Amino acid sequence: MSVEGKVKPTTISKLLAMKQNGEKIAMLTAYDYTFASIAEQAQMDMILVGDSAANVMAGYETTLPITVDNMIYHAQCVTRAAKTPFVVVDMPFGSYQGNSDVAVANAIRIMKETGASAIKMEGGIEIADTIKKIVNCGIPVVGHLGLAPQSINKYGSYGVRAKEQQEAEKLMSDALALQEAGCFAITLEKIPAELATKVTKALDVITIGIGAGNGCDGQVLVMHDMLGLNESFAPKFLRRFAQLHGQVLNAFVEYKEAVKRVDFPNENECY
Repeated sequence: MSVEGKVKPTTISKLLAMKQNGEKIAMLTAYDYTFASIAEQAQMDMILVGDSAANVMAGYETTLPITVDNMIYHAQCVTRAAKTPFVVVDMPFGSYQGNSDVAVANAIRIMKETGASAIKMEGGIEIADTIKKIVNCGIPVVGHLGLAPQSINKYGSYGVRAKEQQEAEKLMSDALALQEAGCFAITLEKIPAELATKVTKALDVITIGIGAGNGCDGQVLVMHDMLGLNESFAPKFLRRFAQLHGQVLNAFVEYKEAVKRVDFPNENECY
């Protein structure tokens, strides 16, 4: 179907069918209306309103400072534009790790106020009971294993996770526990490709990889990174599908110079 053709909204059933049929799932982050509109036009399968907004939108070094209110704002912007992609919203640090009743309340609020399709949570078996409670409320949940940016202070780096056998075995156990808890999908971040493939084959639910090889059911990248807007971030797994930093910089410089030499606006640009 052409980009201009009418497309039905993506559902969990459709995503699971894609896994079963061997069709890869494409997911990107988005944080505002304009880029979400472009993702809609591109017929993106899924959009993640990631807590990475703390980094690329707000300039924080980690994802920890972003709040539930912040996430709701960004998700509202995205869902106004994204009518067919399946929209997932990250639950930010501190909104679910402690009291499960607070976690349920935050998940319900995010869903009610944003119109998103699901929420995403970092962690393994230690949050399985909380996930069960949220799923029992009718809220779809995406899990997240491997590199967990919300736990940066625990691990101390953003290095590859689960390289050693013990951690790899725990990750597999966690993945099965998240599936049992009711997650319909699990993000696998920055783990060995062989392990990610093994986990994907062991699960009935969807896996979405970022820095986890091509054996996952789908892939996700941070929009700003894959567009080349962030020159300082260049991990091995990142492919830049555009180099927009240089193009935007040149446009800004050309605009400034046109204003300085009184070339903008010209006669054709005046009323």
